[in-house]
Amino acid sequence: MKKISGNKLFVKALKEEGVDVLFGYPGACTIDISDELYKQDYTRVILPRHEQALIHAADAYARSTGKVGVCLVTSGPGATNLVTGIATANYDSVPLVCFTGQVARHLIGNDAFQEVDIVGITRSICKYGITVQRREDLGRIIKEAFHIARTGRPGPVVVDLPKDVMAELGDAEYPETVNIRGYKPNPGLHIGQLKRAIKMLKKAEKPLFLAGGGVNIADANENFTKIVDKTQIPVVTTIMGRGAISTDHPLFIGNLGMHGAYAANMAVGECDLLFSIGTRFNDRITGKLHEFAPNAEIVHIDIDTGSISRNVSVNVPIVADAKEATEKMLEYVEENKQPDWLAQIEAWKNEHPLTMKNQNKLTPQKIIETINETFDEAIVVTDVGQHQMFTTQYLALNEKKQLLTSGGLGTMGYGFPGAVGAQIGNPDVPVIMISGDGGMQMNIQEFATAVLQELPLILCVFNNTYLGMVRQWQKLFYGKRYSMTCLRAGKACDGKCGTEGCECPPYTPDFVKLAESYGAKGMRVFNPEDVKAAFEEARKNTKTPTLIEFIIDPEDLVYPMVKPGGTLEELIMDC
Repeated sequence: MKKISGNKLFVKALKEEGVDVLFGYPGACTIDISDELYKQDYTRVILPRHEQALIHAADAYARSTGKVGVCLVTSGPGATNLVTGIATANYDSVPLVCFTGQVARHLIGNDAFQEVDIVGITRSICKYGITVQRREDLGRIIKEAFHIARTGRPGPVVVDLPKDVMAELGDAEYPETVNIRGYKPNPGLHIGQLKRAIKMLKKAEKPLFLAGGGVNIADANENFTKIVDKTQIPVVTTIMGRGAISTDHPLFIGNLGMHGAYAANMAVGECDLLFSIGTRFNDRITGKLHEFAPNAEIVHIDIDTGSISRNVSVNVPIVADAKEATEKMLEYVEENKQPDWLAQIEAWKNEHPLTMKNQNKLTPQKIIETINETFDEAIVVTDVGQHQMFTTQYLALNEKKQLLTSGGLGTMGYGFPGAVGAQIGNPDVPVIMISGDGGMQMNIQEFATAVLQELPLILCVFNNTYLGMVRQWQKLFYGKRYSMTCLRAGKACDGKCGTEGCECPPYTPDFVKLAESYGAKGMRVFNPEDVKAAFEEARKNTKTPTLIEFIIDPEDLVYPMVKPGGTLEELIMDC
């Protein structure tokens, strides 16, 4: 029987798993794998400029395509640079397989050059991690890694590859099936529990659907929309669930939570049945935990057993994939239109509509609404900060528009490399990134990747010269002591931002010139009347990225906002 090296089997495995794109960065412990990748023509290899950017790109590629994202890095610092990306994917249930190089087995534990226990480091932030100890196990482990990553609640898997194991000759066959003892991720839907939940739904006088990211991950959007149409029950979403139903649907109220719409938060506080699908009830959506949905019985459908009743005790737990559950729900649900309840929700909407003041100037709302008007189809990727919240408030989503964002971990630096991965996975769809001036600088080196890959990204930088989300807290709750948040602060300021006599230096970098230095196009916009033209100009640039720097007022804060330690109803509407 023919024998091949572990490196050759690795490349064969990629093809067998249908991996058409791999995001990788080479090093001593993976150079032999790189050599084998050079000899094949199935898997496209992308070379980002930093390992953290690399895994964020793989993450967004997975979110936007529904495929497993795959990355390959070397040992030591190459592996540890993945940690933030692994945690990001874990919190947002993104299927990734992360291959890390490792020193030869006899060197493990000896403080060898570029040796780290990456499996130990990532054990609490990945779905599964393993070091391959024997060549004969390599094929099985890779097969299992892809299976674990994509089944049940999706998530990142770490596979550590010692260099000597990969060099060893062994069986050339790659397994066709998987049988992992004790891993049965898709239990059958409990019909009895589901019918019980649907009876409660039918009897409720103030019913409310809560859709989380699980609806989007499971591709259950169409089913869920049909359920809403059939029942006539209103909907709120988490930020990760935004897009579970079209944002222009008449029964969609808005996002729930810390920066949720007034009507959405009030509806949760007043409903008598909260029917939740695919969310973990984290603190950003519950507010004061023990006063969350105080009048409601709660139904919770989730693929992850561990997520049910972890934070919020529920009356009817249902462990199931959102698509499977919604398909079955369609067989049983009936109309339960409650005119008084819908009228109350409409009154809340009218009382405090979601809008920003000062519409005569350039605002984030104006920019995002221009995106809504300009692009019929798009993937929008955000970084993390105020701009992320503005985007989740004002971005219109439907079956032709998708939002990618770091919701669970809140990872600054995700936006730019995420846009790279999304565009590589969807070459014919416009990809728009929205970032702040802080987040943009965390992985700005990916201009090189985007330019060399000829990606027509539209990169929107909301420049308010501050780390805006932290500054917002400092303004509202810390007496306007803007410590460590002014991005113009330097030696001349002596750390006394905002005090009398303190003049900040000019802003650096010049984003337009920086974009141009990489071979991209750069523009700067100051006025609302120029926003539309900027996007139209950017659309003409089909071979390189275009950066549009929007000069934003630092006093444009994200409202509404739940008071620290407050309930969902205790909202700051403005200051």
